Amino acid sequence: MNFESELSSGRFCIPSCMQCKKVVWPPTEFCNHCFGTITLKQGDFAGKVVEFSEYDGHYFCVVEFEEGPIQVMAKISDMPVIGQSVKIVQCGITDGNYFFNVA
Repeated sequence: MNFESELSSGRFCIPSCMQCKKVVWPPTEFCNHCFGTITLKQGDFAGKVVEFSEYDGHYFCVVEFEEGPIQVMAKISDMPVIGQSVKIVQCGITDGNYFFNVA
């Protein structure tokens, strides 16, 4: 089980080190702090919109998750508000690129 295989199956997981307990972002196979083994935490993680943009009628936002120093660029259907709480409703990999949709 690794981050990309979980993401390609539509599951967002947060990688953390089994030894030093730090969140590892961007995701890697080994901890970038102590080189420990990574485990993936599954859950329904809440995040907050920290900034957003609109392009051609579509909204995109940067979401920061509470579990660690994790930020992702995500698509959101309605105009977001800075500080708005969101959760990932769909994610995956298309043409080698990660995608995240939040609501």
